[in-house]
Amino acid sequence: MRRALAGAVAVTLASAAIVVLPTAPTASAAESGTFTALTYNIAGLPEALSSAPTPRKSATTTIGQRLGPFDIVHVQEDFNYHAYLYAGDTTHAYRTPTSGGVPFGSGLNTLSNKPYDEDDFERVKWNDCDTNSGDCLTPKGFTFMRTRLAEGTYVDFYNLHADAGSNSGDLAARASNFAQLSSFIQSRSAGNAVVVMGDTNTRYTRTVDGTTIRDFAAVNGLTDPWVQLVRGGNAPAEGSDALVCDNANPTDACEVVDKIWYRGSRALTLNATSYKNNHAGFREDGTGKMLSDHFPLSVGFSWSTNPAYQFSEQFGGPHGDYFNDVDRVELGAQATEISLRSNARVDQVGVTLSNGTKLTHGGTGGSFSSLTLGSTEYVSSAYLCQAKHNNHTRVFYAKFTTNLGRTLAGGRTTSTCTTRTAPAGWQITGFTGRSGSEVDKIGFIYTPNRR
Repeated sequence: MRRALAGAVAVTLASAAIVVLPTAPTASAAESGTFTALTYNIAGLPEALSSAPTPRKSATTTIGQRLGPFDIVHVQEDFNYHAYLYAGDTTHAYRTPTSGGVPFGSGLNTLSNKPYDEDDFERVKWNDCDTNSGDCLTPKGFTFMRTRLAEGTYVDFYNLHADAGSNSGDLAARASNFAQLSSFIQSRSAGNAVVVMGDTNTRYTRTVDGTTIRDFAAVNGLTDPWVQLVRGGNAPAEGSDALVCDNANPTDACEVVDKIWYRGSRALTLNATSYKNNHAGFREDGTGKMLSDHFPLSVGFSWSTNPAYQFSEQFGGPHGDYFNDVDRVELGAQATEISLRSNARVDQVGVTLSNGTKLTHGGTGGSFSSLTLGSTEYVSSAYLCQAKHNNHTRVFYAKFTTNLGRTLAGGRTTSTCTTRTAPAGWQITGFTGRSGSEVDKIGFIYTPNRR
């Protein structure tokens, strides 16, 4: 796994020309923490096209200078003044590279105090846009990034900018946008905690839009902190009067088109603890004018890991379909068999649990081999090697070792290898990662050993 601005340190053994990646540190017990997230459309269209009330170069620099208090920042319309934003920000070590100004870029970027998996970062263009409001002039869409909170603990962050306008074509395009994002979340983030932030161009009160975002939240198990914390769990009725904000002095009670949703997972409890319209902190000195034509919204989050599960870091490349077994690994699960399909590379990994559940990932190529575990035996570690095949990084070799010293191995060793070891008293009972016809990336789910 490659983390943004945090390249892995490697030790080269000259005699064997082998690169040994650092062994992942032993996973710890349940962890917890907090972070703040901000979403802000910074009005980065060229000055002549911008509807913001302040000069774009100076305003964008000031915005960058004021992002420091927030751990993870999603910006939209970060187009032609991107350099001023990043020059103004001196706090966030992990920042996405720009995709370009108008008309080439999406305007979506993230500045973060926490590392993210560079390999899995994606920019996705909407399938549909309406020509009204200039939505088709730039490749608007969303980004996906997996942000690291602690060893083996990640949240999937989405940054979006949906179709603008309010005519029938806009409403239909926006509904398509959210359907596309929903399908992506179900594909990429099954079993994972999720935060979605951005300029949705929707309102709960607007007919059609209200249904669109209610359905989006419901099908993905997402909660809107504004609805939860400000409105006591009750979203405004669709078709009711818009809750318009006073630009000079907006309150948290007014509804804006910029929104945030979140969910936890079986492995990670995620709770919104605060919601705030941060308009007062993002105004021009002297005039009090808004630095953008949107308001910056923030949410404070608390998180804690489930003490019944621990996770390793993943190893391999950014290819294939995503998988996460955590929802199928029951509390107290014990492994009874480990299996591989392999030849030149690792084609498939598998584990059978004591309740009969079989978890397999990868294809059907290679030769099958398995190891049935004894009554006091469990898988305690895995030795993995990776390399490129057809320009895709894949898992070439895997060797599982039990507490009794027995092993199951397959594939070919390479010059880039690592070891994942279950914490003392824990065992490997499931997998996370990516696979297609072979295993591209793999991580491990640990549960307490009761044998």
